[in-house]
Amino acid sequence: MKKFDIKNIKIRKVSVDELDDRMLLMNLYLTQLLTLIIGLAWIFFQGRNPFSLLVLPAGPAFLYWGFGLAAAVVAVDLILSRWIPEEAADDGGVNERLFRRRPVWHILVISFVVAVCEEMLFRGALQHAFGPYWTSILFAAIHVRYLRHWIPTGLVFSISYALGWIYIQTGTLWAPIAAHFAIDMVMGLIIRFRRET
Repeated sequence: MKKFDIKNIKIRKVSVDELDDRMLLMNLYLTQLLTLIIGLAWIFFQGRNPFSLLVLPAGPAFLYWGFGLAAAVVAVDLILSRWIPEEAADDGGVNERLFRRRPVWHILVISFVVAVCEEMLFRGALQHAFGPYWTSILFAAIHVRYLRHWIPTGLVFSISYALGWIYIQTGTLWAPIAAHFAIDMVMGLIIRFRRET
């Protein structure tokens, strides 16, 4: 029987171009699962019921907040993309690889999974502990692919702060989930169909 030697494990940086589609998706879904598990555990250790955060609110007001914020974010992003050089907004090609050939139904699934998992951790757990400002710093830091350029980093921080703000205003996690879902979905669809034409 072979012994497992931890000293022989080698870690190296891999570019997005070195990943095949299956590995890219597996990486995405595993990191989202890990994000969700950390969020649920953190909420549990705060003495709160994580599932109570997902109770649907009575009225549709949370959708107005969520989709309103998403519309503002997409509008600002489209306006900025007209004047900002592409290399200043480069994310290393991750979004391009993730969405460019993905079927529409899968873009919707990815957007929903990411929205629920990340909002459970960031708004549900971390914002409760640290407030919206420090949560937004952590949110920007976890989106490491944007950190090479100050414009996308600033946008990610601002979007995160706005997500935290609508969470406070509505009192429901579904408002930032709706916004996060709509932002990712629209941007994914733009990438998907912009490249087809």
